[in-house]
Amino acid sequence: MMKLYMTWLGNMESLKDYEVIFQRKLDQSYSQRYAVVGINYEKPTYVKAIVRTDLKRGERFSVDQDDSVIYEGRKIGSVVDFKDGDEIKVNTDYDIKYTGGYSVDGKTVFLDEHFPRFIEVDGKKIDTTVSIDRHHEIPEKWLSDNAFEYPYAHEIATKIEREYVESLGVNWDDYCREVDRQLREVYRRKLQKSPKDLDLAPYFYSRDKEALKEIRDSEK
Repeated sequence: MMKLYMTWLGNMESLKDYEVIFQRKLDQSYSQRYAVVGINYEKPTYVKAIVRTDLKRGERFSVDQDDSVIYEGRKIGSVVDFKDGDEIKVNTDYDIKYTGGYSVDGKTVFLDEHFPRFIEVDGKKIDTTVSIDRHHEIPEKWLSDNAFEYPYAHEIATKIEREYVESLGVNWDDYCREVDRQLREVYRRKLQKSPKDLDLAPYFYSRDKEALKEIRDSEK
C-alpha cells in the first residue's frame, strides 16, 4: 500500500500546470476533438495538445510525465508538441532597438547589451534576461511561429511577464515605469551592431521604417 501511495505521490508532483490560451474544434471527422495551446507561466513551457473536452481560454489543465493531459482528475488527451524555454539561448552581445528580440529560428533570444542585466524595483533585484527574455520574448516567438498574430502573441507574452514579476512581490506598474525608462534610453541609441538573424516581425508590424533601416545598416 505504501509503495502505491508513493507512486501516486510521485505522479502528482510530476504534474505541470498550463493555462489555456487558445482552443479550436478540429474537423468534423474528428468527433469531439479539440486542439489546445497552453503555457506554463512559471518556467515557461509551451504545449499543444489534442483533447476530448472543450477547454475555454483561461482554464487550467495539467500534463503528466507520460504527456497525458489531465483535467479535473481525468485524462482527456495527449500532448503533440512541447517547447521548453530552458533550451533557448540568451544573447546580450548586440544592439536591439526594442531592447528584447529573438532570432528567426527561435533558438536565441536577445537583450540589448546596453540594457541593465539587473534592475531594482520595490527593493527587489530583477534579472531582466529572465523577466524580459524568458518570460516575454520566448513565449511571444512560440506563438508567432504557430500562426498567432503579433498583437495577440505580444498580449499573452506581456501577461506571462507580468505574472512572473508579480510572483516576485513586485508591483507591475512600478516595474513597467523602470523598464520603460530604460527602454527609452536604448531606443535613442543609434544601432552599431544588430544580429543578422533577428526576427523583424515586430518592426514590420509597428511600421517602424527608421528602426528597420538602422537594423539593416548595422547587421553584423
